[in-house]
Amino acid sequence: MTHAHHHDHDSHAGHSHGPGGHAHAPANFGKAFAIGIALNTAFVIVEAVYGYASGSMALVADAGHNLSDVLGLTAAWIAAVLSQRAPTPRFTYGLRGSSILAALFNAVFLLVAVGAIAWEAVLRLLDPAPVAEITVIVVALIGIAVNGITAWLFASGRDSDLNIRGAYLHMVADAAVSAGVVVAAIVIMVTGWLWIDAITSLAICLLIVWGTWSLLRDSTAMSLAAVPRGIDPAEVRAYLQRCEGVVQVHDLHIWCMSTTEVALTCHLVIPSGAPGDSYLMKIAAGLKHDFGIGHATIQIETDPNSACALAPEHVI
Repeated sequence: MTHAHHHDHDSHAGHSHGPGGHAHAPANFGKAFAIGIALNTAFVIVEAVYGYASGSMALVADAGHNLSDVLGLTAAWIAAVLSQRAPTPRFTYGLRGSSILAALFNAVFLLVAVGAIAWEAVLRLLDPAPVAEITVIVVALIGIAVNGITAWLFASGRDSDLNIRGAYLHMVADAAVSAGVVVAAIVIMVTGWLWIDAITSLAICLLIVWGTWSLLRDSTAMSLAAVPRGIDPAEVRAYLQRCEGVVQVHDLHIWCMSTTEVALTCHLVIPSGAPGDSYLMKIAAGLKHDFGIGHATIQIETDPNSACALAPEHVI
């Protein structure tokens, strides 16, 4: 058997797909993380103080949610830095997988925060209390600006990096919560219906859960080494089978090394013999160009009748 490995760091003409089926995100979001964490930390303090002072449960709940976002942004930033660490003899892929863990953490943390908000909203629904509407509106409008700006900083990477998408969704969710708080305060001013504050919080919780579900699903799938969304394994197999001289493809695996990098391993049976490095590089270039798979490891086998232990489909 001949084993060949190719890891392509160069770009190729045409389109490229990442784990979600999109182009790779810009590598450095350090400034976005720093600005987002600073803005949200300052706003959490302001919102919590004025929330308690004005008697608005929606505002206090929003402050708690913003605090969870500060922690979520911090985790995402740490993962983004760790994912750039060089490989070691123990961590042979470096710490690229930390970005997947951060995305999963963000999804779970966001859902936990929503649960806390919902619980407080139910308590307030059972015991409505007056709020200082003008104060609430002003603080919530500031929240929309803070979270909107932070979300915009991450917008360019949300489709290709799940870790960045987690940060982006946190900010969009907070902006939605703040918008709901504004609407609730205005309705209370007009109608005097104090229960609107709690109902609005519950409605926003449902909206956040709906928006977070895809993040939880994708990050869980990545952590279990599933084939990334946007990559059809049948199409990858068909591409490999069309390569010159290949009569069989087996032990095909496709998974995410990080939220932006996809790896593949497979065995190709080529009876005519090992075709050489240029052949393998051509296959690797096609995998990157057509599927966004940038780390391909290919083992060549020359005897179709050899009993490769990994040939059966049920064997891993």
